[in-house]
Amino acid sequence: METRAGDPGAFARFDLTRVDSPAFVVDAAALRRNLGILAEVRDRSGITLLAALKAFSMWRVAPLINEYLDGVCTSGLWEARLASEHYTGEIATYCAGYKADDLAEICRLSDHVIFNSPAQIARFGDVLKTAREQGHRFDVGLRINPQYATGEVPRYDPCAPHSRLGYPIEQLTEADLDGVSGIHFHTLCEQDLEPLKHTWDALRPHLQPWFGRLQWLNFGGGHHITRADYQRGELIEFLKSVKAETGCEIYLEPGEAVALDAGILVGTVLDVQNNGMPVAVTDISATCHMPDVIEAPYRPAMLGERDGDDEAVRLGGPSCLAGDVIGDYRLPVACEPGARFAFLDQAHYSMVKTTTFNGVPLPSIWLWDSETDALECIRSFSYADFRDRLS
Repeated sequence: METRAGDPGAFARFDLTRVDSPAFVVDAAALRRNLGILAEVRDRSGITLLAALKAFSMWRVAPLINEYLDGVCTSGLWEARLASEHYTGEIATYCAGYKADDLAEICRLSDHVIFNSPAQIARFGDVLKTAREQGHRFDVGLRINPQYATGEVPRYDPCAPHSRLGYPIEQLTEADLDGVSGIHFHTLCEQDLEPLKHTWDALRPHLQPWFGRLQWLNFGGGHHITRADYQRGELIEFLKSVKAETGCEIYLEPGEAVALDAGILVGTVLDVQNNGMPVAVTDISATCHMPDVIEAPYRPAMLGERDGDDEAVRLGGPSCLAGDVIGDYRLPVACEPGARFAFLDQAHYSMVKTTTFNGVPLPSIWLWDSETDALECIRSFSYADFRDRLS
């Protein structure tokens, strides 16, 4: 998978020694830039725009997100709780499989409760009824699977064959929409407008009979709206036309677009040897700190990486996993113990996926404002954080 992000922006002048290592550094000014773009798209198209907490849930910057967007979307009870505590506006919750013990509170916290199948809606009918009798106001949505694959990597494509995500659109009947206010679909992963338009073209004939009945359509996330070359003008016109044709409120749920190019992951070289090529062990672990590097896989962009014919160095983490390899790089500094370096575009997904496998320490989290140069350590982690998640 080829990353299409990696603009260093103001990080090109950030002194990496100002923070400990490893460390995530998020630029508030870059967040404001992204949020301003998203708000402009929202205002010009007349839609509702929610931030996806699954991609970026750094709640310290929730007040900033609250200034620009209409709310957040969550993936279950714990994210819904986080949303209710720190974010304003609407809360839309979707989970592939709800537990009965969680659903009552989810109904209390959420404005939209989105199910993965009509069978789940029917099975939890009594829970929904009781929640409404208790005065909780929410509507019910159904996630559908357009059965139209556009993703580069099947693992990240909800429309891959035999996907568990969403109700197959070809099976949708009028009875399935009983009590359903809106349709949700999410099929993209860091993609442009054309895959969204093609997906809508495939879906439209199936949904057209219910255009007058549905109240909203949620087009999910994966839209790289804040990338410099995204077709934002065309997106606005597309959304306006869909809204006019369907009579529905249109929702988008960008995740990575909120924090695109807004964060780096700073690391340090710990040791260097030669095994057919230079190999360096770093305090950044792919498996613990950037798991998408292995899962996608993809090669994250490095801040200031050199071009040319210099010999590349293979960078890997300190864990025991043989596959804990980040990639081959030409570092902007001499590759020797103590050297600092950073990977670009690490604010979204990397931060929320970190683990302490092998007892590898979690990166600290810093908030920097490139416009004022203010720098604050938001959170650092200790042995107790590792110990206390175990038994």
